[in-house]
Amino acid sequence: MSAHLGLWCTADDHVRQELRPDGRYVEARGTREAAYTGRYEVTGDRIEYWDDTGFTADGVFVAGILHHGGMVMHRR
Repeated sequence: MSAHLGLWCTADDHVRQELRPDGRYVEARGTREAAYTGRYEVTGDRIEYWDDTGFTADGVFVAGILHHGGMVMHRR
């Protein structure tokens, strides 16, 4: 999992997602610094999210790029 830790951003920096070592994430959108928070789990190249409000999401890491919710995110 350590290869996936850190800050992931869209090219325009509108969406910024921090994957923390404790299995938690914080996603900022525009000026909303903690728009979404919750836990995540990485299995192989797949990532699953469980938001604190109850919704779920997923994504996949391909060649060092995170594809999540129709977004392409690069590690910063």
